[in-house]
Amino acid sequence: MDVASPIVSDKIRITDVIAHPLTQNLPNPTVTSWGTYSQVSIVLVEVRTDQGLVGVGETLARFAPKAYAELIETLLKPRLVGQDARDIRGLWQQMRRALSGRAGGMLIEAIAGVDIALWDILGKAANMPIAKLLGGMGRDRVDVYAAAVNWIEDDAADRELERFIADGFPRIKVKVAKPVRDACRRVERLRKRAGDRVELCVDANWAYNLEEAVEVSKALAANGYFWFEEPLAPEDEDGYEALRARSEVPIAAGESNFTVDQAQRLIANRTLSYVQPDVARSGGISETMRIAQYANVHNIGYAPHIGMSGIVCETASVHLAAAMPNFRLLECECDGSPFKTELADLKPGCLRQNDGTLDVPDKPGLGIEIDWQAVARLRTA
Repeated sequence: MDVASPIVSDKIRITDVIAHPLTQNLPNPTVTSWGTYSQVSIVLVEVRTDQGLVGVGETLARFAPKAYAELIETLLKPRLVGQDARDIRGLWQQMRRALSGRAGGMLIEAIAGVDIALWDILGKAANMPIAKLLGGMGRDRVDVYAAAVNWIEDDAADRELERFIADGFPRIKVKVAKPVRDACRRVERLRKRAGDRVELCVDANWAYNLEEAVEVSKALAANGYFWFEEPLAPEDEDGYEALRARSEVPIAAGESNFTVDQAQRLIANRTLSYVQPDVARSGGISETMRIAQYANVHNIGYAPHIGMSGIVCETASVHLAAAMPNFRLLECECDGSPFKTELADLKPGCLRQNDGTLDVPDKPGLGIEIDWQAVARLRTA
């Protein structure tokens, strides 16, 4: 439908919600402290309306995407069809009430995909990019860092680092794991290879206990790394507070949080310097924005997580980055995966970035068009 002018209507009724479970083989495996990932999944959510507007969203569904798709179509869809797509906050609350118990898990990730699609519709209806719809900060570009140098053999890690530098990234993330001694050696080795011209940070993916994390933090401080990401399990909030008191390196975390209440403690007491919600997990644009805004009240930076997700997640995160006053850095995942390179007409950030900054799409909504042939090709068997 032509969205050159805003839609004027009393209602934009939702007529259908379709969940597309997708699976990709990564061109190069992602290797972290958790293990080696060669194949991961997402759910692409399509929301249709009686005005002809179609929104798309993404659910973080690394594994068992058909289960997520069934949840969306059997549990959430009946609460959405016939409702006004513009009532995003109210629809979020209705979807949240689909299951009782503490917020989190598959339900909030499923809601995330629907929520992003609703914001896409709202932007198209208003003929505005989501970044402007959220209030905007006047940014047409956002700062990014390359992710990531994998936890692999030294020579291979050196090559990944050098590739990111050659691609013009001034900031690069490095994966670390156990043994601690090897992690500290990796930290020092890559700093020497990068020199002082490149900023480095690390992501441990919960690899350590408190004492191990303190040891790694010393190596990071000695080598000028700018943050220590997810050193401990997310449930170990006491450990994070103790680490903050003993570490000279700022701590980043939050990709494992689903809702703002789960991020509240470590933001409010300023244990974190950067909070990293993932829009495809943390309830979509609506809840991720609440987390970022809560962090802003406490002068904590917002640094969106992307990881192995797709172009919809990345693009929604770019819009949030452009609109949030406390935005610091966006993860620019360079895995070259089909979810980023094939699903839409917009090239992924790793191919669009220039000297560590990335353009913000300026078309209505998310500003992307889905390649539905690619969706069919990537559909989970």
